[in-house]
Amino acid sequence: MKKKNFFAQNKQFTFFLILAVLIILVAIFAPIVSGGVDPLKGDLNDALLAPSKTHIFGTDKMGRDVFARVIYGSRSSLTATFGVVALIFFIGTILGVISGYFGGIIDSIIMRIADMMLSFPGLVLALAVAGIMGASIKNAIVAVVVVNWTKYARLGRSLVLKIRNRDYVAAAVVTGSKTPHMIFKYMLPNALPTLIITAATDIGGMMLELASMSFLGFGAKPPAPEWGYMLNEGRACIQSAPWLMIFPGLAIFIVVVVFNMLGDSLRDILDPKDE
Repeated sequence: MKKKNFFAQNKQFTFFLILAVLIILVAIFAPIVSGGVDPLKGDLNDALLAPSKTHIFGTDKMGRDVFARVIYGSRSSLTATFGVVALIFFIGTILGVISGYFGGIIDSIIMRIADMMLSFPGLVLALAVAGIMGASIKNAIVAVVVVNWTKYARLGRSLVLKIRNRDYVAAAVVTGSKTPHMIFKYMLPNALPTLIITAATDIGGMMLELASMSFLGFGAKPPAPEWGYMLNEGRACIQSAPWLMIFPGLAIFIVVVVFNMLGDSLRDILDPKDE
């Protein structure tokens, strides 16, 4: 009897992986998907046109095509989100492994800094950091990273502390294994699956945080086509031109749901508890 392949065995994961790949492809091939329409070019004579065959998502107050802006907005939103997740994963994992493995004063310093960061509401602290640095998508990314690395550091530390007390680690220490060998051979391989699952499930949350920053004026700057900023632009016309908020909001909703479900599916597959 033939064994089912990985994708056939994990249908939910496969379904949401296909959707996630399609979303990424839309971002990559935005000029083709948008029909070659420039998202920054507008005509005031076409301002605030309702959705039609010519402009399927309507136009904004500058006469720019909303469909093209939503499609191009996927580029900045996805790039910023993936950048944030990669940075907090990298920084948090390194600091967490170092803290858990070495312990002592190093552990105390890293964990006290993490505790200090956690004592503030996350979005409020991110807004404060972005406010000090100035409004831009790069500064919004830095602000979100500064706030969220602590989660991975604490998780990485707790995983390393569990691994460090295993018999095979003690045996490796007795046989004279060096610190780099211990970290890359035993600590990281055992801690990474859980950290990767956490990163996958955080993609949607990080996208919402970045969109919130842009919506509040601390992220993308005009005329950039970014979903959070587009919501900010559309709120003044919510009664007269609701499509300015409906379509960017729908884009955020769909992408967040897809990546959240993909992360949940990945967790079901890789969860060490199921091994």
